[in-house]
Amino acid sequence: MIAALLRPRRMDIVFTCGAALLTVALIGHREVPDLMGLGIVLDTVAPWLGLLIPVLAVAALGLRAPFGVAATLVPLLVWAHLFGAWWASHPMTVGDKRLRVVTQNLYAGNRQPADTARALVATGADLVALQEVTSADRAGIAILADAYPYHHAEGTVELWSRYPLGRSGPADVGAGWRRGLRALVQTPFGTIAVYVVHLPSARPGATADRDRGLHTLSAELTADRAENVVVLGDFNTTDTDRNWPGFAPGYFDVQRRAGTGPGFTWPAGFPIARPDHILVRGLQATAASTFETPGPDHRAVTAVICR
Repeated sequence: MIAALLRPRRMDIVFTCGAALLTVALIGHREVPDLMGLGIVLDTVAPWLGLLIPVLAVAALGLRAPFGVAATLVPLLVWAHLFGAWWASHPMTVGDKRLRVVTQNLYAGNRQPADTARALVATGADLVALQEVTSADRAGIAILADAYPYHHAEGTVELWSRYPLGRSGPADVGAGWRRGLRALVQTPFGTIAVYVVHLPSARPGATADRDRGLHTLSAELTADRAENVVVLGDFNTTDTDRNWPGFAPGYFDVQRRAGTGPGFTWPAGFPIARPDHILVRGLQATAASTFETPGPDHRAVTAVICR
């Protein structure tokens, strides 16, 4: 009788196999061949695979598969190990001088650029980085000049600053046209190098340009001789992407160091991915978050940085 109760039933085997496949997908999604772009899609949705765990557990419970229910603990623990830290608190030592920065993909189809600009000013940021700025947007975002007297633009990316800018120029993001800039900013705690970048788009089956841009920008950031560097922009790359590990050694992502939650930014209404990042080298981050502004299809990312 006891032996019969302990013998796995067919449904137990089915749900155990399902839990095993889910565990493999969580751990090894970056190793799945990127056939027809499915690998990159799997990388992007990897954090969302956790939603399948309770579905699997409830289904196993409903079909009286106790071994199947128990098996779902394995992907649950794996998911918690991989992504649970996103919700952990991040106590940081706060410096006496701080710099608030914000980055926003303005969206080429934005019909409310002035409203977007006002929302960014309302954050009290010291630096505002914009991507995907079109000629139609420039009249609307000109109101930024009231709060940010120092400004530099390269193609479709712009930097607005409360503090004086030093040497400024383009940064190479491998796009073939100007979608990146580098500027020296005279902040209260010294000169820092600030990059504003917008990497080429990545779509399933079409990531070659983006991948080349990541490689190009990584080399440029690594070679930068500035002691303190802040990089803001739309990388068109999530931090679960197979091409993200190893990008720009020595830099850290402020959301993972000082934010709480996944920090998803796209699409703005119901974000499911995080292509927008703020990276830092030589400085500390004490806070990071995202927020929605009127007009863009991405959420803005803001961070407080100190020395």
